[in-house]
Amino acid sequence: MQDNTVFDSQDVNQNKVFGILAYLGFLVLVPIFAAKDSPYARFHANQGLVLLIFEAAAYFMVAMCRLILFFVPFAGIFISALLGFCIFCISTVFIVLGIINACSNEAKKLPIIGEITILK
Repeated sequence: MQDNTVFDSQDVNQNKVFGILAYLGFLVLVPIFAAKDSPYARFHANQGLVLLIFEAAAYFMVAMCRLILFFVPFAGIFISALLGFCIFCISTVFIVLGIINACSNEAKKLPIIGEITILK
């Protein structure tokens, strides 16, 4: 789907809550299963699922970084904490953008990761 795809207003009004839930971690499963026939909820569920996978992969890399830097006394803890904080901040910005888009009845893709399509 392209940016700013126009959805049926009835579909948007009935599934706005599912669009919002899609960005709240594992709650992305709710619109995937409960609103599977709604193009609007499906769009936001795809964006939320991509975000969840991005977050999981990023935090996994931070955990691996902690293991690698475990033997570097202070620098390892500082670097891994800084990486974790950066990922948290980026994820929070993406979550807020997604929720704002879902509340605004818009189908804007998230920056950087929004072009990935998992759900059709």
